[in-house]
Order: sequence, then C-alpha cells, then structure tokens
Amino acid sequence: MFLKPEEQLEIIQKGVDKIVNEEELLAKLEHSFKGKKPLTIKLGLDPSAPDIHLGHAVVLRKIKQMQDLGHRVVIIIGDFTGRIGDPTGKAKGRVALSDEIVKENAKTYCEQIFKILDKEKTTIRFNSEWLSKLTFEEVIKLAATTSVARILERDDFQKRYNSQVPIGIHEFFYPLMQAYDSVEIFADIELGGTDQTFNILMGRTLQKHLGLEKQIAIFMPLLEGLDGVEKMSKSLGNYIGVNEAPEVMFKKVMEVPDALIIKYFELATDEHPKVIKEVEKRLLKGENPRDIKLELAEIITTLYHGEESMKEAEHYFETAFQKKKIPDNIPSMLIEIGKESVLDIIPLLIANDYIKSKSEFMRLIKQNGVSINGEKLTVDDTDKILMNEEVLQIGKKRFIRFIK
Repeated sequence: MFLKPEEQLEIIQKGVDKIVNEEELLAKLEHSFKGKKPLTIKLGLDPSAPDIHLGHAVVLRKIKQMQDLGHRVVIIIGDFTGRIGDPTGKAKGRVALSDEIVKENAKTYCEQIFKILDKEKTTIRFNSEWLSKLTFEEVIKLAATTSVARILERDDFQKRYNSQVPIGIHEFFYPLMQAYDSVEIFADIELGGTDQTFNILMGRTLQKHLGLEKQIAIFMPLLEGLDGVEKMSKSLGNYIGVNEAPEVMFKKVMEVPDALIIKYFELATDEHPKVIKEVEKRLLKGENPRDIKLELAEIITTLYHGEESMKEAEHYFETAFQKKKIPDNIPSMLIEIGKESVLDIIPLLIANDYIKSKSEFMRLIKQNGVSINGEKLTVDDTDKILMNEEVLQIGKKRFIRFIK
C-alpha cells in the first residue's frame, strides 16, 4: 500500500545528491497514488565489476526503499552495452567485454543484488533484447536526436577531445543506448551515481524527443570508505563487501570514522529520515559515537546477513574487542591506516617512549606481552596491517589506539 506522496518524497529524498526535478517527481507520485499504479524504477548495470560493496549498494538501497513504497523495479543488465564499454570517467576508451565475461559477471551481479532487493518484486532485463534488433536505419534516426556538440559536453569526452586523445564514434552511442533503455521500458525514474549524470539526463532528452513523459533523474552521492577520505574501493582496501562474513562486516562498520556516521545511516541503511534525525540529535548532545556505531553495525549486518547472524557477529566483536578491559581514555597515534604494519610503527613506538628498542618489543611479543584488540600477538603476526581504532597493548598498562 502506497504512503501519501509527500511522505514518499521525504523517504526518496533521504541521502540524495540531486533530483531532476522534484516538482515532476511529486506529480508522478500523486498520479501513482491516485491511480494506485506503481511507478517504473530503472537501474542500468554494466556488468564489468561483479564484486559489490556498500559503495555500490548506495543506489540499490535507495531502489529498495522505493520498492518497499510499492513501486516496480526494473534492473537492466547492459549485456549489449557492456560489449562496447561505458567510457564514463575514462581517459581512454574502455576495452569491450567478451560475451562470456559479460554473462558470467551478469550472473554474479544478480546473485548479489538480491541480497538487497526483493527478488519477487524485481524484473531483470537484458538490453540486448531490444538493442540487438535495431536496424541500421533506426540507429541513424536515434543518432539524429542529438548533436556532436551535446555529446562533447560530457566531461570525459571533452577532456579527451581537448587532449587530442582519440574518441571512437561507437563511444558516442553509449549514452544514446542507455537512454533508449529508458524508452523501451517506459521508465518513470532512473537512478545512478553522480558520475552517471550525463547518461541519465540523456534518457530524459530522448523520451521528450519521442513524445513520452520524461523520467525523473535521481543521483546518489559517492560513499567514502573506512579511511574517511577516498570513495569506497576494493583496490584501496577501504571497503565493506556485501558478501563478507558477518563478523568481518560488523567489525568494519565499527571502524567507520565518527564524522561519517550520519552519512552511513543515510546511504547504507533503510532507516526512516525521522530516525536518522534523532540519531543526529543524540550525537550533537554528546552521546558516545561508539555506542551509535554499534547500532549502525547491527543494522547493516542484519540487512545483509539476518538478525541471528548479526547477533553472533556482535557477540564475537564484544568478546574479541570490547571485553578485554581496554580503557576508554587512552593515547592515540596517527598512522597511515590500512598501509602500515606492526613492524612499520616500531620507530614511532620508540620515539614516543612506549618501548626502548625493537629488540625489547620483539622480546615482549615472544613472552605474550603484546596484544592487538585483546588478542595476543606472535612474531608471525608482526606483518599485520593496522586498521582504524585498533588498540595495541604493551605489557599490562600501556595502550595505544591507532587512528588515521
């Protein structure tokens, strides 16, 4: 059953970077509400990177919220466009994927997106269904709906053109093909990251040209990873994967920088905006961010693994990290989180008078006198890469918390 249009709009607006445009969206919601007819929500996926993390899931979570509001979700796997390669954000043309790789990636993608979306309420389409059937005459007519000047407005094309880096004519067709997907399924709303602005707005342009009602474009912001600086990326090691074990996911959420707690609530959960506003008030009143992050970890881990697995992960976290009598008020040490190992920070420990020498430190390790988060460190563990908020204990009374 649909909520009133104004309340739907409030939920849809949560965490969004930009909506083009809100008046049209409200009108669509009102028409949908009065006619009890769901809107068609579109997401296109170019199956070139099948491992999904919470950064990728930002758009999927927003779609899930609209799915829960009663709207119809259509996921378009770009098996046809994937053979060309989306040039978005690339300094040169992307190498086209083979049919075999496209199919394998698409299968992996589908397995992962249903950890977020309701499979029974989601339609999966492959754009080869219609794009492979277009005649050359139809392709020429499609190309006639825009101009070279318009295509060159796209940042990546503009940069390549100005730098005299070759642009294949076939690359100009990518935004047109993505736009044609919207025409084919009569999309009411299309979602994507801010890096997809040009392609999604092209859908509105093509629909208008063909006399159809224009889709609403919703752009979601990029989510910073555990380092709090760079966007979440597997290559940077600052990611939380949707397929990671519950205890790993729980621990990683607890490593989210305090400054990003509200952003993670907005982009990585389905919590109602009113609930998030209350969380924000609690932080402003001085509540311990760690307690609120515990709630965040419970919510996110439950979303991907269920309540039972979440409770087991929470118990593991409490046993391994919280119940080791680590004091709250301990000194912090700034290091390059995710890059430096225990061995790398020995000079810092010496400089700050935590230890006298490397040999003393290694001797303490061999005597079981050094631990990280309450777990005894062995000589073989000294190449362990240190993460945000991890606590090193030397002897009985010396504690150091590592922060970025």
